[in-house]
Amino acid sequence: METITSQQNPHFKLALKLSQSKRERNKSGLTLLDGSHLILAWLDAGRAIQTLLLTERGTQKPEIATILARTNAKKLILSDELFEALSELPSATGILAQVQIPHPPVPQLHGRCLLLDGVQDPGNVGAILRTAYAAGVEQVWLSAACPDIWSPKVLRAGMGAQVVLPCIENADLLQLAAQYSGKIIATLLDQNAIDLYASDLRGDVALVVGSEGQGVSTELAAMCSLKVLIPMQLGIESLNVGHAAAICLYEIYRQNN
Repeated sequence: METITSQQNPHFKLALKLSQSKRERNKSGLTLLDGSHLILAWLDAGRAIQTLLLTERGTQKPEIATILARTNAKKLILSDELFEALSELPSATGILAQVQIPHPPVPQLHGRCLLLDGVQDPGNVGAILRTAYAAGVEQVWLSAACPDIWSPKVLRAGMGAQVVLPCIENADLLQLAAQYSGKIIATLLDQNAIDLYASDLRGDVALVVGSEGQGVSTELAAMCSLKVLIPMQLGIESLNVGHAAAICLYEIYRQNN
C-alpha cells in the first residue's frame, strides 16, 4: 500500500475536495464514505469502491480487515493528521472509501413515493431517507432546495440508505406530481385536512414532506388529493419534520401491509 504524508499529494487533495465541496462531488461524480458501516452497506449493495483511504491503526481493526478482503480497490495509507482532515467524526474510523455516485433512476410515476419539498437540514434529510427505506418507499424525489444527499452529514444520518433507495435530486416536484398516477398526500394545517388515521392510504401513494420553516409550498399543496393532520395533544403546534414523516410513512406502510 502507498503511504501518503503530504497535503500536496493528488489523492489527498481530491479526497479533501470531495469531503468539503458539493461542486467537486457533482463535477467528479465521486463522494466519500466514512466508516465501516457505510462501506459495508455499499459493498453489500454490489457496488464497487474506487479507492480506500486508511490509517495504519485502522488496518488492524477486524471490521476493516473484512472490507479489505472484499475489494480489490486501490488502497492508500494516510497519516493520522491527514486522515483527520478528511473526517468530520470526533473519533477517526480509520477507513474512508472513494466511490462513484450512482446515476439517478428514471422517475417512477406510480407505487410508493416520497417528495421532499425543501427539507433543508442534512440530519433530517438523512433520517427521513433511512425511515423511507425501512417503510417500503420505492423512490424519493428531492427538490433543489434540499441538501446534497451524498454529503458526509446526510450520508451519516442516512446510514447508507442512499445506497439502496433510488433518489432523484434537483427534481421538478410540480412536474413529477402532475404525472403521478396515485394519491398525493401531505400533512397540512388546512380546514379540509382529515385525521391521518381516518384516511384511506391504500394503493399508490406519494407523501409530500415540506421544509422545516415554510412547510409544503402553496403550488404543491394545491396538487395534493388528500390533506391530513397528525393528531397531537393541545399546546403542541408541530413535530420535527423527520418525526412527522416517519409517522405518516408507517401509517401508509401499515395500511398496505
